[in-house]
Amino acid sequence: MTEGARYETFAHAADVGVRGVGPDPASAFEQAALALTSAITDPTIVAARTRVAIACSAPDLEILLFDWLNAVIAEMSARKVLFGRFSVRIEGNTLRGEALGERVDVERHQPAAEPKGATLTSLSVRRTESGEWIAECVVDV
Repeated sequence: MTEGARYETFAHAADVGVRGVGPDPASAFEQAALALTSAITDPTIVAARTRVAIACSAPDLEILLFDWLNAVIAEMSARKVLFGRFSVRIEGNTLRGEALGERVDVERHQPAAEPKGATLTSLSVRRTESGEWIAECVVDV
């Protein structure tokens, strides 16, 4: 894990907020995706058996985060997998990433929710005064 990077969820009515923090936007996006997984199961118990490439482009970092999280959700749903590790590179307005995970094992993973999609609610990608990057939004579950 990148030094200083972390993830967390935050309460939001019937949905869940996801927040990634890191020293750069790419790390913050990785951590936001981990926060997404943490709303479903403990990411540390998800084995890295399946590797999925994800790419997206958007006019700005906020919409890029929105597109990234929705692409992760779409891959989880289509492949019936959970992801526990992410790698992201951002060049300009293009993201190239990898998600590593495994097929859902209901007994072992005990999924708590099924994410339906990232929303524009509380969508934000910003740099703090201390230099950290925060990437967050609310996910419909």
